[in-house]
Amino acid sequence: MVTALAAGQGLTPLLIDLSRTHATNPIWPGHARFHVVWQSFELTLVNALAIALIWWPGLVPGVRFYLAATLTALPMASFFIALFARKLYGGTMHDPNGVRPMPVRLGDKLFKVDMNAALVIVGTIVLVAAIYIF
Repeated sequence: MVTALAAGQGLTPLLIDLSRTHATNPIWPGHARFHVVWQSFELTLVNALAIALIWWPGLVPGVRFYLAATLTALPMASFFIALFARKLYGGTMHDPNGVRPMPVRLGDKLFKVDMNAALVIVGTIVLVAAIYIF
C-alpha cells in the first residue's frame, strides 16, 4: 500500500504538474513555474527513496518501513498545511486555466470536488491503514 502511494506521489506530479496547466502555463510567472518543476522532481526523488527503503533487502525492515511511511506522509502533510494556510498567502485550490474541480452530484446537490484534495485525503486514509496493518 505504501509502495502504491509513493509511486503515485512520485509519478503524478510528472504527469500533471509538468504540463500546460502548471509548468508550461503561459500566464504563470516564470518563478512559479520554476518552483513547480523543482517540487515535482523533489516528490519523485523522495518517493523513489521511500520505495527503495521498502523493497531493497537490508537490516531493520521495520525501521525502514516506518521511514518510508514517514517520507510518504510528508507531502500529504505539506498539502494540508498549504490547504489550511491559503488565506495567509492568497492561495487557491485551482486555476481558471488549470485542472478544474470535478462536479459530483449527491441527490439534488451539486458539489465541486478538488481532485488534489480528494486524492490526498484518500491517500492519507490508505497510509494510516497501511501503518496500522504493518
